[in-house]
Amino acid sequence: MIVSHLSVKNWRNFQRVDVDLRERQFIVGANASGKSNLLDVFRFLRDIAKTEGGGLQKAVKDRGGVSKIRSLAARRDPGIAIEIHLANVSGEPPIWRYALGLRQETRGYRQTHLTHERVWKGSQQILDRPDEEDKKDRDRLTQTFLEQINVNVDFRDVVRFFQAITYLHLIPQLLRFADSIQGRVLEDDPFGQGFLERLAKANEKTRRSRLSKIEKALKIAVPQLEQLEFTRDPATGRPHLQALYSHWRPNAGLQREDQFSDGTLRLLGLLWSLFESDSLLLLEEPELSLNVGIVSQLAPFISRMQRNRRRQILVSTHSDALLTEQGIDGREVLLLTPAREGTEVKVAADIDEVRVLLESGLTVGEVVLPRTKPSGAEQLSLLE
Repeated sequence: MIVSHLSVKNWRNFQRVDVDLRERQFIVGANASGKSNLLDVFRFLRDIAKTEGGGLQKAVKDRGGVSKIRSLAARRDPGIAIEIHLANVSGEPPIWRYALGLRQETRGYRQTHLTHERVWKGSQQILDRPDEEDKKDRDRLTQTFLEQINVNVDFRDVVRFFQAITYLHLIPQLLRFADSIQGRVLEDDPFGQGFLERLAKANEKTRRSRLSKIEKALKIAVPQLEQLEFTRDPATGRPHLQALYSHWRPNAGLQREDQFSDGTLRLLGLLWSLFESDSLLLLEEPELSLNVGIVSQLAPFISRMQRNRRRQILVSTHSDALLTEQGIDGREVLLLTPAREGTEVKVAADIDEVRVLLESGLTVGEVVLPRTKPSGAEQLSLLE
């Protein structure tokens, strides 16, 4: 399944969002327009549905509470609401619809309460909260049915979809210095510290197959690389990646991940995530630290991976090179534009001037990205 439609009210930068989504979706906008916050809608639902360390209260607390989540543009109607449609392919009627509403309870101890939780299977509504039991015991509204395995059996497909969502924004320094950074290393850490644990968790045959494919890709991007393999420290058992680079001295080109370049580490994380599963994948600025020639091939590569694995991939980006592919449809691009009453989100193809220029043969990078440029950006060079 894919997310075919997203509706949001009073979520962070956004007072309202109501857009259809495609199997491959690019999200563009100026700095602080809300690209990461839009992706966080899906992470939020995943965090509620997680079997370990999940739940509504934890997901809200991790984001600083309702006051930090709620849009500053929210006034008369301050409630937060999210609605997701799931379909087999974009443009088809949804198989499932899941809707969630939140508010901050101010009486007594401060907890997040549901204003509603609703589920539809096709055209039939199978959950509508608050129900009679909720009205008798308001504390029930501090938990979603999404997170409770004993009551979500009728929409378990939705639960599993949310649980499987993957987000990646690998920070090379966190992976490179994972051994010296204090704290618990989580396998689902999206920023890199737990990346090697994810590799270690895969069964050996699957891991070897994926790393073989990644090695072929890295040999194109990093010509000196000859071999990539997974290994463990014989003393501590900690997982590591090891690469052999061409060098005039035998074995002198052998390096571990803490010696890899930022671009190599980010490309490794990206490729592993693309091969890892068929779930919804959220990619945050995958172009960072990569050569422009590699970046220009990411969109068609993502497209092939999406078709082969039938998965949905949402990508936030600032990169002109990433959006040069002629095959990118205007419907695959969301343009985020900051305004006084919150960021506006539009499908690029729905903007008349953009659609005309795309139909004339210009690329999304040429047409849409200039619209994300802050007015007066040229004044930055005049500062002393």
